[in-house]
Parts: sequence; structure tokens; C-alpha cells
Amino acid sequence: MIRKYIEQANFEDTGFSYTLSLISGKHKMVILYCLMEFGTVRFNEMKRYLGNVTDKTLSSNLKELETSALIVRKEYPQIPPKVEYSLLERGKSLMAVLDQLCEWGEKNRMEET
Repeated sequence: MIRKYIEQANFEDTGFSYTLSLISGKHKMVILYCLMEFGTVRFNEMKRYLGNVTDKTLSSNLKELETSALIVRKEYPQIPPKVEYSLLERGKSLMAVLDQLCEWGEKNRMEET
């Protein structure tokens, strides 16, 4: 299957390239996995789960995932503001791919020397 993508004249037109464009970046896959694991998550919860991430970076990644129709942002009109994020069906469909990446990593982890 991967040979098909490599042999194509324009790599950017492949499904592989498109998928990578949606999930590439330091935090996007972790955000998706977090939403799969915990369901609906608030911004500050997400920040705690991810660890060392700035508000700006997290906000930017969440907006990109929302624009890609992988997650949904729900804002509640209250004070203080409450915003929750959850996976859309399109985002849930990526979970099998992320699970396979995890499995591959577990099987092929190299010992650190």
C-alpha cells in the first residue's frame, strides 16, 4: 500500500499526506488520544494531561483540530467561562490508526543505551 503512495508523482495528493497534515504536530495526536480516553475534557484539564504546553500552543492545536472537523468545542455562557472539547465521529475514526501506532511503538521500542 505504501508503495502506491511513493510511486505517485505528487505525494501531497495522497491520503497518507492528508492524514499526516491533520495529525502532525507535537500535541495533536496526544490531544486526540486524551479525548478518546477521557471523553469530554475542559481546557485546563487538557493542559494538565499534556504537561508542558503553553496556553497559546494548546489553543492553536485545538483550533486546528476543530477546523479539521475532528473535535468539537462547546462553550457555555457563564462566568467564569466554561469550554469543553470532545471527539466528533470523524475524530473517533482515527483512533484505530492511533492505537496501531501505539502497538507498533510497544513492539518496536528500542532499549536506550
